[in-house]
Amino acid sequence: MFFYDLTLDSAAENLALDEALVEVAEAAAEPHETLRLWESRAPLVVVGRSSRVHAEVNVAVCRERGVPILRRPSGGAAVVAGPGCLMYAVVLDCRLRPELRSIENAHRFVLETNLRAVRSLGIDAARKGTSDLAIDDRKFSGNSLRCRRNSLLYHGTLLFQFDLPLVGELLKMPDRQPAYRAGRTHDEFVANLSVIGDDLRAALARAWSANLPAPVWPRERVSELVRSRYSRDAWNLQH
Repeated sequence: MFFYDLTLDSAAENLALDEALVEVAEAAAEPHETLRLWESRAPLVVVGRSSRVHAEVNVAVCRERGVPILRRPSGGAAVVAGPGCLMYAVVLDCRLRPELRSIENAHRFVLETNLRAVRSLGIDAARKGTSDLAIDDRKFSGNSLRCRRNSLLYHGTLLFQFDLPLVGELLKMPDRQPAYRAGRTHDEFVANLSVIGDDLRAALARAWSANLPAPVWPRERVSELVRSRYSRDAWNLQH
């Protein structure tokens, strides 16, 4: 598996790169699997493909603080990212792993791999709900996926030194909640992993056997996606 530890300059470029990497894999004649890690230098809100922005996000607070709101190509609800939140994306080949054409199998495979990484650092974590990872019923990782014909993009968050109050300040309480949340506020529900970022990165790379030097990232396609989608309110703030 190829490995990128790569944070680009803008939030739009970082979201565009995730999408560009799955496009590269989809066009490849042979399996082209990739793990990418990145960490935004400033807070941002990322909503799901079908999210209703004003229902999930405190838009006025984001605008007052200059926090961008962007839309990813995968499902799920809004998340807050920034320093201390490690973002990961794994691109998997469904020709190599046909069982991943089942969404439940895809959730299981990726989350169990990430759990191995976290547990290797001495943390007793567990899968909760459909696609969360948690410690003592407090969520530190939210995840989503997008399926293509031959490839799968699975990406999400891993909180380790994040400013947790930001979540409650920038997001509204979600309409749909996993049962284990039990109606708790954001402050009561989310938690940081007690790890160093470099250790978390290394553990994920080991768990995924991501040890191949990555090709040059698709700069032109990222620029195209930023221009046509991730820099445009028509994409980010729709619904």
